[in-house]
Amino acid sequence: MAETWDAIVIGAGVIGASVARELAAKGFGTLSVDRLPAASYGSTANSCAIVRPYYSTTHGSAVAYESHFYWKDWEAFCGVADERGMAAYNNCGCLVTKTGHNGFLEGILAIMDEIGCPYEELTAARMKERVPSISTASYDRPRRTDDPLFGQPDGGRLAGAVFFPTGGYISDPQLAGHNVQRAAEARGATFRFNTTVTAIRRRAGRVLGVTVDGGEDLDAPVVVNVAGPHSSKVNAMAGLAGATRITTRALRHEVAHVPAPEGFDVGKDGVVFSDSQIGAYSRPETGNHMLIGSEDPACDEREWVDADDYLTEFTGMWTALVMRQAQRFPGLGVPGRARGAVDLYDVTEDWGPIYDKSDLEGFYLAIGTSGNQFKNAPVAGEMMANLIEACQNGRDHDAEPVTHRLAHIGRDVDMAFFSRNREINENSSFSVLG
Repeated sequence: MAETWDAIVIGAGVIGASVARELAAKGFGTLSVDRLPAASYGSTANSCAIVRPYYSTTHGSAVAYESHFYWKDWEAFCGVADERGMAAYNNCGCLVTKTGHNGFLEGILAIMDEIGCPYEELTAARMKERVPSISTASYDRPRRTDDPLFGQPDGGRLAGAVFFPTGGYISDPQLAGHNVQRAAEARGATFRFNTTVTAIRRRAGRVLGVTVDGGEDLDAPVVVNVAGPHSSKVNAMAGLAGATRITTRALRHEVAHVPAPEGFDVGKDGVVFSDSQIGAYSRPETGNHMLIGSEDPACDEREWVDADDYLTEFTGMWTALVMRQAQRFPGLGVPGRARGAVDLYDVTEDWGPIYDKSDLEGFYLAIGTSGNQFKNAPVAGEMMANLIEACQNGRDHDAEPVTHRLAHIGRDVDMAFFSRNREINENSSFSVLG
């Protein structure tokens, strides 16, 4: 006889574990299943785990700003002691250059004013005072390293930057996911690892449960797709391929892990840094290192892949990332041995997540999140649990969208903004920045 649960969550990354935590807190008998051996072993583990408040929209920024307060008081939020220790939030702040590519941040600062998020505008000279190792030379745009003009300044200086104090990073994203797992278990949730979903069972327009490897059936009136880069495959199992206006697919990405420039103490002067002139972002890492990622500039070809079949070795992109960062930090060297991570993002057409129901009754979506939603996991879990509870109690979310209260900043979020059938957000950066 099949095991029966109130809800089954597919995926135990940091967002999947957060959904399980909040469903369990509402009294749902919740089972999380994941094909990997532990929570957050997939794309979560290789996330740069940056916490930042700036997105291209008010709703996206509001959720991100709210999330800062959860990470700032992480132990209290989890409400449980993890035997492995608790993830640490390094609230070092975020420094973003003002460039023509980002409209000199005028739109983002208008959003920050609207949601009440603090920031400080800096001249190029003040940037240099805050981060002495930085160069304020201007570049016209990001270029490929084989471009003859790569690394050539345009003769000007940066217009300045904006410092956001409510930001930073989590140094161990996998531990953060494990913390949420323990918090979910303390509320009654169950986790099964090394377990692959092979089918979504349905009848008469509603979900019945899942089948896992070995042919075992698990029954539940609620199934939540939080499968990260495998989300499109799970949707296809549910018969929902092509059923949404906004879709997801897996994008391969590389992150470089390199020693900081000589004389640069990242513990003292390091910040989360974002620069659209060089097409790269970075954050401090333990051992006086930097993590460097791509902001997906137009000159780089995007590598869409099968989530089960992609190159896991470094390519020339790793070197390009380090060389781009060296444009802004001239003392940065290119190590002879590549270190960092190769993993996948789960990306929608406008790089915004889907937090929604689906056309299959009882089947819900928390997808399109990899790359820029790690920070929002605590709030995403709450939003999904509220939406699921409302829909299971008879609310038609498509006709009467659920709203979610952001308690720390005192705003309501209309969850229709995250709909599977929304119009593409033309204000998006169409990159990892969201």
